[in-house]
Amino acid sequence: MSIRGLKKKQPKTFKVKIITVDAEMEFSCEMKWKGKDLFDLVCRALGLRETWFFGLQYTIKGMCTWLKMDKKVLDQEIPKEDPISFHFLAKFYPEKVEEELLQEITQHLFFLQVKKQILDEEIYCSPEATVLLASYAVQAKYGDYDPNFHEPGFLAHDELLPKRVLRQYQLTAEMWEEKITAWYAEHRGIARDEAEMNYLKIAQDLEMYGVNYFPIAQNKNHTDLLLGVDAKGIHIYSINNRFSPNKSFEWSSIRNISCSEKELTIKPLDKKAEVFKFFSSQLKVNKLIFQLCIGNHDLFMRRRKVDSIEIQQMKAQAREEKARKKMENQRLAREKQLREEAERAKEELERRLFQLEDEARQANEALLRSQEAAELLAEKAQIAEEEAKLLAQNAAEAEQERQRLEITALKSKEEKRLMEQKMREAELIAVKLVKESDRRAKEAEHLKQDLHEAREAERKAKQKLLDITRLNYP
Repeated sequence: MSIRGLKKKQPKTFKVKIITVDAEMEFSCEMKWKGKDLFDLVCRALGLRETWFFGLQYTIKGMCTWLKMDKKVLDQEIPKEDPISFHFLAKFYPEKVEEELLQEITQHLFFLQVKKQILDEEIYCSPEATVLLASYAVQAKYGDYDPNFHEPGFLAHDELLPKRVLRQYQLTAEMWEEKITAWYAEHRGIARDEAEMNYLKIAQDLEMYGVNYFPIAQNKNHTDLLLGVDAKGIHIYSINNRFSPNKSFEWSSIRNISCSEKELTIKPLDKKAEVFKFFSSQLKVNKLIFQLCIGNHDLFMRRRKVDSIEIQQMKAQAREEKARKKMENQRLAREKQLREEAERAKEELERRLFQLEDEARQANEALLRSQEAAELLAEKAQIAEEEAKLLAQNAAEAEQERQRLEITALKSKEEKRLMEQKMREAELIAVKLVKESDRRAKEAEHLKQDLHEAREAERKAKQKLLDITRLNYP
């Protein structure tokens, strides 16, 4: 077969852009594809198995609607653009997020969509709750709070609070960040998926969570009510109050819902009860309400039946994955704790080393001072010893002079008398010299003793320095 023949047999395609809450994807679709073919392709690309919550939404003539699964994509009233844009969004909401959202990707998509709805004020949330929710969003994005890393201003580029809350309170961005960070610091040890689940568990209790609102009328003349459809049933609201419904029809109490042109009929399970009829402004709106009612009712009934084999397998896998993640988180927490303890031990060793180095420096300085003192004392001892020798020599000379004078005194009496006088003077001088010599000798002895003590202090200082050095360098 020729290449030209192969080219002729290739199916014609059209381009589609899929916009999720955090990404955009482009696909080439065959002309014959139905909505389900495109939807399944997107789910496979995302790795999503809990497909029953989601749908492909598009806007036509200012109205948001959902791509039908059983009709060809190109046969539906879709935007005439290239590529054709669809939003992949949650169409139905679970009654209890913790029990029904099994896959992490499902949970993550719900978290991002609900967070956007709160920030866009499609779901009302009190200021206190928005700060708590923001702290879980920060934990999911940044992980555990670290004051050394998450410095003031690290949330400056994150949109975390609805503009209504920011306008309501005259607080600076720094004040809001401080409030959010105070809660954020309390979430230490919570993994990303846990933080997102905690966010959803708080959000699911908000009055407007998961409700699709439509303007309706009790009669054909004027629209004065809102009809809300959610996972629990159908609710009727006043036009200016989306929080507290005037009347609710739980799925378990509804026997039948029918749609004909712009009229919507709700038949209660109790056949004696009154049948309620409402009117919407457009046929398309009525059909959209009807589709949402059927889808939510099907999920309501499905939750109350025994889980299918697929759901049982997914729940088992989810339990195993949670157990594995829990063990992994515990291991990481232990490693982090050991790392922190090692850092603290390192800091303590560095502090101790610095202390020992300081002690060694002080001991070295003391040793130098001891050496200087010992040298000074040795010099003084040497001087005293020389003085003592000089005094001893002077004493010996005086004694020789005395002896010479005694010999000379024998020559004459007068000379003897004079000599005796000189002898007495010489004796006094000799006695003084002897005393001075003794004093100098004792002083020399004391200086020797001081020198001995100084050298002993020098020896002890050297020994202490040696001990400190051994501690530092084993």
